[in-house]
Parts: sequence; C-alpha cells; structure tokens
Amino acid sequence: MTENRIPVSLVGLGSMGAALAKAFVAAGHPTTVWNRTPEKADPLVAQGAVRAESIAAAVAASPLTVACLTTYDATLEAFGPAAGEVAGRTLITLNSGSPAGARRVAAWAAEHGARYLDGSIKDTPWAVGGADTLIYYGGDKAVFDEYEQVLGVLGGDTVHLGPEPDLAALYETAVGVTLTTTMVGFAYGASLVGSRGLPATSMVRYSVKWLQLIERILPLMAEQIDSGDYRQESGPLRLFLDIMPDDLETAEEAKVDAEWLRPIHDLIRRAVAEGHGDHGSAALVELLKLP
Repeated sequence: MTENRIPVSLVGLGSMGAALAKAFVAAGHPTTVWNRTPEKADPLVAQGAVRAESIAAAVAASPLTVACLTTYDATLEAFGPAAGEVAGRTLITLNSGSPAGARRVAAWAAEHGARYLDGSIKDTPWAVGGADTLIYYGGDKAVFDEYEQVLGVLGGDTVHLGPEPDLAALYETAVGVTLTTTMVGFAYGASLVGSRGLPATSMVRYSVKWLQLIERILPLMAEQIDSGDYRQESGPLRLFLDIMPDDLETAEEAKVDAEWLRPIHDLIRRAVAEGHGDHGSAALVELLKLP
C-alpha cells in the first residue's frame, strides 16, 4: 500500500468519531471501526469500513489507532482489554480533557509499548476534512512526521505543537475558554435585546464586528503579555470602572441575570487598585497568576 493508504482503526463513534472515520474511508484508507454500541458503526460499514467485534480486534487490525472518546479516563477504561495489542503500534487520542489526563494516557501507552500522540480538533464534526480545519498535536515528533499525510485527511491545518504529550490538551483549555466566554456573552446580549422583543439575529452583524476587533487586538495583547509591558494599549482598565454600574442597571431593567459579570468586574477593580488602571486589559494576566 502507498503511504497515504495506511490502514487506520477508529475507536469511538460519537458525532466527532464518526466524522473522523468517514473522512478516512472517503480518502481510501482501509478503516476498521469499533464502538461500545455496535450499531453506531452501521452507516460507516455501509460506506466501506470494517466493523471490529472487540476493541482488541480493532487495534490489531491497523498500525495506527485513532481514539475519539469523551475523556482520557474513558480512553484508558476502553483500552484496558486491548493492552496486549498496542505494543509496536501507534495510538492517537482526539478527545477532551486536562493535560494531566493526556500524561496519564501517554504513560499507559509507554508502559505497554505503544507510540503516542495526543491531539485536539478545533472545530465541529461537520468541518472534519476541511482545508481550514485546525487540529493540533503534542508528542513524539517522529510519530507526527510519519503520519502527517494520514492526519491531513482530517484537517488541512495540521500542527505539531511540541514533544510534550500534553500540549494539545493545554492549548485546548487555554484557547477553548475564549469560546466559552464568547458564547456566554452572546447569550447574555441576546437576553438583553430579547427583553425588548428584538431577535437575537439582529445582533449578529454587530457582534461579528466586535469579534473582528478582537481579532486585531489579540496579537497586541499577546505581545504585551510576553513582554510584561502593558502601556501600549489605547483602552486603559480604569475606563471600565465607569461603565460597570451601567451594565448592572441595564441588566436589572431587562430582568436579566448579570451575576456572571460580577467576578469580571471584581477582577478589573483589583487590577486598578494594584496599579494597572492606566494599563490595557492584557495586564489582567498579572492578577490571574497564582503565587
């Protein structure tokens, strides 16, 4: 077989796992699939995948196994019966979890003679296989280099972060919190305009403009954080103090819960009190570092 037709086994057929398996099948890779609920494999078998009767059989079928389960603990539990099959093979995990979880799986893989790479998909299942879909990995660079073409089937923006096996999980958390807070903020804003009978769709154009502004600001913030010089930004933190009461007054009038804003307000007040009033928002990083 040519290099870009390496057999692959896919363990875990939730919405994301099924999308990964579908991409491998569509690219012509001999694909073996396994899931605790066997019928989830039916659509993939119809497309050309092979159903394994056990996780051990799935691992034994291919030199490369990609696991897409919910957490690292779920991965360790599922792969227990396959511990005798992973030696000399490669395991790649694409699930959510903490850096500590990734290190636990890396240790398990090393103990059982498997090579390991951990990754994180920064998009939705329907984006799998897209030219702009970002998937980044941490771990053995030799493993990444060997399978880079295979992994490129899943997303065109494929990145190796470094040799530490927990880097993808670290960045998953560090970057993912931006999405979480953005979604909460949009839901909050939709509640405010909804109190006046206005649709959430009326916000989209203007919210996108704010996101484009954030896109321009982030490189500057990152430079300030890396340098420790927070004087360059045009919007000093002290200006936020003036609008905080207005935020709460608006929420009270609209009968919208603003409790999620209060810790943010407290953080800004602390920053100003500690001498960062004339600094930009990048200075908040100084308060977020624990001794």
